Amino acid sequence: MGSQYQKCLKSGMPKPVHPDAPEQSGAFQAFIAAKGLRATRQRMAVFEAARSIAGHYTAEDLLKKSRSLDRTVSRATIYRAIPLLIGSSVIREVDVGRDHKYYLAEIGTTNFRAQLVCESCDTIIEVDAPFMEWYGKAVAAKHGMRPISQKLQVTALCERCQKRKNLRP
Repeated sequence: MGSQYQKCLKSGMPKPVHPDAPEQSGAFQAFIAAKGLRATRQRMAVFEAARSIAGHYTAEDLLKKSRSLDRTVSRATIYRAIPLLIGSSVIREVDVGRDHKYYLAEIGTTNFRAQLVCESCDTIIEVDAPFMEWYGKAVAAKHGMRPISQKLQVTALCERCQKRKNLRP
């Protein structure tokens, strides 16, 4: 995954801000304007929904929340908006190797984040892992390479699923 924030700074993308900060809306509008797009009512409803959902969510969850804000938001609007939300650091994509991806509102942290993923119920827990960013850079440099991205995911069983599995014969 790497430091998305460093990628933002190097690529000229707006610097991420706390998801509740009013300037994030302006930064998102500037980002899409630079791509020649308008801040339509539907696109801004998706933006607001993406910022307001707590925890990890799917595109389908984003669609439901967006439609609660503006019933005219379509599934196509969601799938066109997701890359814009990721590119402007409003959200980040979390791929846990399932049939769908998860998304999470950016919280303005610059620490490397790792995920603990329950293989049974898909619960995802985000943890700070700043040592992993250093480790990835150090290993890549040792081999004359520059890291582009990296991720750390631990597949495990959450306590609830452990208890449930112990109850089965």
